[in-house]
Amino acid sequence: MGKGRTFRTYRPVYLKTCQIMNAIIIILLSILLFFQAIIAIYLLVPPFFLFTHLVQRLFRIRSAGDRKPFLTDKNFEFGFVITAHEETEFITPLVDSIIGQQYGEFMVYVVADACDISGLHFSDPRVRVLVPEVALNSKIRSINYGIDHFERNHDALIILDADNLIHPSFLRVINDYFRTGYRAVQADFKPKNVDSHFARMDAIGDIFNFFVEREMRMELGLSSAIWGSGIAIDLELYKEVKYTSFLGGFDKKLQVHLLQRLPQIAFAKEAILYDEKIDSGSSLETQRTRWINAQFKYMKTGLALFFEGVRKGSFNMAYAAFATIRPPLFLLLIIAFVFTIISFFIDVRLGFTWIGLLVLFGLSFAGIVLVKGKRLAGTLFLMPLFMMRQVFALAKMKQANKSFMKTKHTKVLYIGEVLEQQRRK
Repeated sequence: MGKGRTFRTYRPVYLKTCQIMNAIIIILLSILLFFQAIIAIYLLVPPFFLFTHLVQRLFRIRSAGDRKPFLTDKNFEFGFVITAHEETEFITPLVDSIIGQQYGEFMVYVVADACDISGLHFSDPRVRVLVPEVALNSKIRSINYGIDHFERNHDALIILDADNLIHPSFLRVINDYFRTGYRAVQADFKPKNVDSHFARMDAIGDIFNFFVEREMRMELGLSSAIWGSGIAIDLELYKEVKYTSFLGGFDKKLQVHLLQRLPQIAFAKEAILYDEKIDSGSSLETQRTRWINAQFKYMKTGLALFFEGVRKGSFNMAYAAFATIRPPLFLLLIIAFVFTIISFFIDVRLGFTWIGLLVLFGLSFAGIVLVKGKRLAGTLFLMPLFMMRQVFALAKMKQANKSFMKTKHTKVLYIGEVLEQQRRK
């Protein structure tokens, strides 16, 4: 009898506890399924874009950008700002590629931060070499320093890194995009060097990202993601940007600013910029540590932009923000793999669905590389090594908040050499 009374006494508490536990389990499962849905969408975007691209090619459908007419016959004047830090050997080849442009309305401002400029000599009157009295140690500060020393009010700013080279038609193409009414235009990237496994893997990463985040978004009338260089921006529009952090991620902040003010950020796939690909695992880790840190640093800003886009009914803004807050690709795949394992404990069918998503993503990744960079396809099998190095970079992320983590460059090439290599291939 005593035991019976005890059970009856505690039964309501027991039932209440069960109800609470069930509610907690339901909430946790709902949260898990919500995040699974988000990751699944990220995995489905590349195959959707690849399928769309192939359909467009099959039926020769012109993109919205291709159909846009000129709104003016004005020849815009551009101010190039080259941000160089400690290294000067790449400046002369880059300036040489600018001077050789098919379009001549420009001036070049080389910001030689902490550089020995004794070996730099340019006879072209459109080139200025600026040497800050105190080391800036920041790309953002170097850009602002260059703008502060503009000799006239240029129509637009073009940002370049010292290791870049540009195709002879680069500026003519950019001018045409400005003539159609765009106020921010991102150029396409091609590798300057693919002579090592890491350089080829780096180039494959660019092919995938530029296709998904720039080319196809432009094809569908959406804003392109911008990059840290090769971006042309209306000068007055750039001057409105207010930076609160000067160590990495300036393009993230700039992108938010542009998305809030422009109907579309353009991607000019015909404007080709060549940049140096990293050629070692240590260089990759240094570069990606800085990039990963910037991505996480601006994730809160991206979320705010997403909700702003939803509130304003702007799919362009909301999607661009949604893409911005996506975890780095290697981390996205790790999360998807973890979700696959967890799903088998929930429902076997859900687990196999995740396997299908991962396989579909892998096939689309390979398909994009085959379509856009077939000669690099043989390096696809080494991409797990590329992912592993990025995991190491993630572990060092805090370093990027304390110092200017500069990527070392070694490939000194002139545009003529690069174009000749391209012709041979």
